[in-house]
Amino acid sequence: MPAAVNEQTGSAKPVVDKTRFSYRFIRDAKINKYVYLMLLPVVVYYILFYYVPMYGLQIAFKDYSPGIGILHSPWIGFKHFHDFFASYYFWRILRNTLLLSTYDLLFTFPASIILALLLNELRSKFLKRAVQTITYMPHFISIVVISGMLMDFLARDGLINNIISSWFGVTPIGFLQEYSWFRSIYVSSNIWQNVGWGSIIYLSAMSAIDPSLYEAAKVDGANRWQQTFTITLPGIMSTIVILLILQIGNFMTVGADKILLLYNPTTYPTADVIGTFVYRKGILESNFSYSSAVGLFNSLINFTLLVLANTFSRRTSDNKLW
Repeated sequence: MPAAVNEQTGSAKPVVDKTRFSYRFIRDAKINKYVYLMLLPVVVYYILFYYVPMYGLQIAFKDYSPGIGILHSPWIGFKHFHDFFASYYFWRILRNTLLLSTYDLLFTFPASIILALLLNELRSKFLKRAVQTITYMPHFISIVVISGMLMDFLARDGLINNIISSWFGVTPIGFLQEYSWFRSIYVSSNIWQNVGWGSIIYLSAMSAIDPSLYEAAKVDGANRWQQTFTITLPGIMSTIVILLILQIGNFMTVGADKILLLYNPTTYPTADVIGTFVYRKGILESNFSYSSAVGLFNSLINFTLLVLANTFSRRTSDNKLW
């Protein structure tokens, strides 16, 4: 590093490279110290609960026994992975995971965009706030409560069966006992639970669009439908792409918590996914090494999809995560 000479003392002192990341980070931390202080608990949380547990991933390649610990358990290589891929239930849980994730991506993800576009067209502030409150409130309800509500509504003597029986004379249906209904129930309940919360992000992005663009479009004779497709959607496209990349990065992470509360052995053919399988093998059967191998396989697929989605977006547009 070059040195600068102090004119008063004649001694040389190192020149600080202001382009270095460490210098810019320290300077920014001093300026925005309260922001970094608020960020600190989140960083600590991720380090403790996401990075530190990575040490235990090695049990996926070991015949782990709690009695002798991780370090002293013998290495067995990829045996657990081979057993999982060769098992009869591998294709079932992989198919269910892919189908539920695909349906969720095709229906739940665009539902938030559509709701945000519709809310953006409302001129009544009271009605807009009322709809927002009603739609995003389910996001704050516990999964346990939501699952209990679904069980009550979809029971043979529940609200849904009472309605279809009285209106259409249909025999009560055991929605949660017939595996053919499970995917529809899961996806529709996801839409109800998350559509309002997701629309808030898009409404925030819409508020950043320059109003003069709409005024110019009106002068040119564009109707509301044309303004939506030529101004609103392009204005929030970067937000849509970023959220889509994140959604693809969690493609294999189906909501196992809700499925665990709703499924039963009769619905395994369509409801059993990788997350529920890991729970049964790891928690109920105490097969920690095997379940860790399955979970690691799931995480590697998610990571690969995230990298591919980000790379594709970076090459086709300016929107990317890194």
